[in-house]
Amino acid sequence: MRPHLLLDTALRYFLEVAQSGSLTLASERLHVAASALSRQIAGLEGQLGTPLFERHPRGMVLTAAGEILARHARRTGLDAERALGEIGALQGLHAGQVRLATSDAFANDLVPRLCVDFKRLHQGIQFSVQTLPTAMVPTAVRSGAVDIGLCFSSAPHKDVVVVYRQSAPVLALLPPQHPLAGQPRLTLAHLVPHALGLPPPETTVRQMIDMACSRQGLRLQPVLVSNHVQTLMNFVVQGGGVALSSEIAARHLMASGALVARPVSDEGMDLRDVEVQTLAGRSLPVAAQAFLALLSERLPGPQDVSAAAACAPAPGETPAPGRSARSR
Repeated sequence: MRPHLLLDTALRYFLEVAQSGSLTLASERLHVAASALSRQIAGLEGQLGTPLFERHPRGMVLTAAGEILARHARRTGLDAERALGEIGALQGLHAGQVRLATSDAFANDLVPRLCVDFKRLHQGIQFSVQTLPTAMVPTAVRSGAVDIGLCFSSAPHKDVVVVYRQSAPVLALLPPQHPLAGQPRLTLAHLVPHALGLPPPETTVRQMIDMACSRQGLRLQPVLVSNHVQTLMNFVVQGGGVALSSEIAARHLMASGALVARPVSDEGMDLRDVEVQTLAGRSLPVAAQAFLALLSERLPGPQDVSAAAACAPAPGETPAPGRSARSR
């Protein structure tokens, strides 16, 4: 049974129009005539005695009353999902869906591995994973479009609670034979004469790097700029130079010895966190609760980040069997 079928028809139609901002788009998504949608919304407005939308030539915008009702409708739909999950859990965790929004750094390796491990224990669970810019992850959580958000820290967001947080300092990622790979720690000044791969200026990690460089009068000139973490990782693995990123993004490559990681000791390079986010006041469906527990367990603690860099093989060293980027 689909959760939306537990939601009142008028509320379901209203919420679709609110999300799409258009009767026409909502009609197409629901496969319901626009006139039927309009009648249901008019009925709600009549019962409540107030307009729920401002009608404009280019679409429909929620009024203050409409915003309140939309929040109620979203939570009602989320409660329906949870109820169905609990009913399914009566016979074991054999059905349900886990919906995640994640930024790029986690989508390449960590999240797929967790999904596979989770499904080994719970075969009937399905996953929906959206890869979004960091700033959009809390928005997806707040709207109820996803159960769990996984991203790097930014400004606090209304109605979004951080259920797990850990430090995610910036690391220098290098080919094992790079001239700087033998150094236990690096500074941004060390990197100036070397080929660099960096994320674009609008990203949090690049802004941290640029501010630290500005304080010191340094000028980094990257030979590669990319908003795709895997591109930066492959740049390093192929011997292109050094990239600045997080341990989580490079964990599997560090474990295999394909690259090494070194802490960057400049002030401010340790201010970023990883956040696991959920909607404030919401009880997650059973499957999402179980996945959240696994996610929190598998993310390394702050002490593991330094250990991950320290245990990376030195130039010319063969990684020992079972050596990983995590300290246990």
